[in-house]
Amino acid sequence: MFDIKQGLAHLQEHIKVAPEKPGVYRMIADNDEVLYVGKAKNIRKRITAYSHLEKLPLRLQQMVAQIKRMEFIIVENEARALLVENELIKKFKPRYNILLKDDKTFPHLMIDMGTDYPCLRKYRGSRQDKNKYFGPFASVLAVNSVVDLLQKAFLLRSCRDSVFKNRERPCLMYQIKRCSGPCVGRISQEDYQNLVQEAVDFLEGRNTKMQAELSAKMQEASDKMDYETALVLRDRIRALTSVQSGHNVEYADIKSADVLALVRKNNVICIQIFFIRSGQNCGNTPYFPTQTEGASDEEVLEAFLGRFYTGHLPPKEIILDRELENRAFLEKAIGARILTYSKGKKAAILKTVQANAEASIDRKVALMAGTKNNLEEFQRIFNLPHLPQRIEIYDNSHNQGSFAIGAMVVATPDGFDKKSYRTFNIKNSEITNDDFAMMKEVLSRRFARMDASNKPDVILLDGGKGQLSAVHECLKDYDLSDIAIIAISKGPDRNAGKEFYHMEGRESFSLPFQSPIAFYMQNLRDEAHRFAIGTHRKRRAKSIYKSRVDEIEGIGCRRKRDLLNYFGSVEEISQATVKDLQKVDGISKKTAEKIHNYFHN
Repeated sequence: MFDIKQGLAHLQEHIKVAPEKPGVYRMIADNDEVLYVGKAKNIRKRITAYSHLEKLPLRLQQMVAQIKRMEFIIVENEARALLVENELIKKFKPRYNILLKDDKTFPHLMIDMGTDYPCLRKYRGSRQDKNKYFGPFASVLAVNSVVDLLQKAFLLRSCRDSVFKNRERPCLMYQIKRCSGPCVGRISQEDYQNLVQEAVDFLEGRNTKMQAELSAKMQEASDKMDYETALVLRDRIRALTSVQSGHNVEYADIKSADVLALVRKNNVICIQIFFIRSGQNCGNTPYFPTQTEGASDEEVLEAFLGRFYTGHLPPKEIILDRELENRAFLEKAIGARILTYSKGKKAAILKTVQANAEASIDRKVALMAGTKNNLEEFQRIFNLPHLPQRIEIYDNSHNQGSFAIGAMVVATPDGFDKKSYRTFNIKNSEITNDDFAMMKEVLSRRFARMDASNKPDVILLDGGKGQLSAVHECLKDYDLSDIAIIAISKGPDRNAGKEFYHMEGRESFSLPFQSPIAFYMQNLRDEAHRFAIGTHRKRRAKSIYKSRVDEIEGIGCRRKRDLLNYFGSVEEISQATVKDLQKVDGISKKTAEKIHNYFHN
């Protein structure tokens, strides 16, 4: 038990020296564990609230009882406080903070405005000022459908710059009237830039007369008997009509907003978020914050907004289903207006978002119940001391010893933890055809980096008794008393569902055919197999794009790209003179001589 009076005394000592400025504070226990990370416009005023124990929920009272010391970081403004808080929460994962598992990067539409002929493409990653971005879209499917329609409507190119610069005749996209052919001069730069501006205006909801203008141009082309141009304009009008028909009337007045609703049901909290841009619903996604016991709905929602919008670009408006006490602080920190509505179209949208949140909870609860049943059966069948919280599944993949990799997949009661997946490149060519040796190397490297935070309850191997013995041999110096090691081998005729399971000191056995636990075990093994095969194929595919240029010392990705863009192929580079090589930007005389000598010695 913790002494609440002692913890309160430590808190009050730090209140006296706390700064009255914006910043971040850390509450730290006796064993240096970070209990809580918080942000505040005025640190002293904020932490003083924790001294009024009678107003705190039980969860925070327990936290105060464990405080030994506090640390403060002063920052220049609320936005910086939000960023620092998020970084520290990700680093320390404090037990009293509400945590958000947010490993999603949403796809966007991007128009590269830094080139003479900008390109329309899907994009994920950090933003650059010279480009225009539209989104986010909740799924690749949603962004693909919009790209498809915009290509028909605005005829913008979607090819890579290296392809664009080296085209000699129009590609298939031009033939099917989804590109205007700027690569081979089928459209002037001025006319292409007009198409780009029309696309930007349309995506930002500014050009409402575009269809009427296109109709007038189509009629003019028809009157001049320029039927080919008239057909292109007709197809663009149809595409624009198709895009606009997908716009929902209830979203018509919303230019850029995220609509969020929080629902608590069956002890599960779901925050559903809808992305609405230029009157169009770009999709929705649910989030399930953790460590929310004893926290109010408003506290959970405030924590979510802070975590989410430090990793994602905020829209102009964030529409919530409830008022927040710290709304003004969050608006300054996030850089967006935070609004609520009790009536009208936007209130109706909020009800739709709430209904989606409830449905997401129902699906989550059903999935959790099924997973819990499977884990309880897993515990019983394999004689585990407790319900497994971390199951690591291992598999190897190679192509006759080439591009050999080992893969680790992690399963938890919440499903597959993809952030914990790992791959191990097997560089020792002497063992790449030996599955036993590969498995030994993978497990040896994994256990060398193991600590208390990522120790598995179960190790699941794709293999038979040989792999099981090899792993036990390589891990003989580790304490495996509380880790179950299980190997899965294929059954008769390699039929799924008839696998054999092997454990040290126990006879091999199989599970009831087509039973839920058998399906669960297959799912674990198949996920490891999928991840291993996929990683192996990516590594093998990457090697295809390597060339002799990669072997020249001092030639990195940028210089390689510039050389290939200038000469068109490695063969042309190999035949170039030193003087020709120097014509490429960034290639000095010394570097040109190095390249020339490589190909001619």
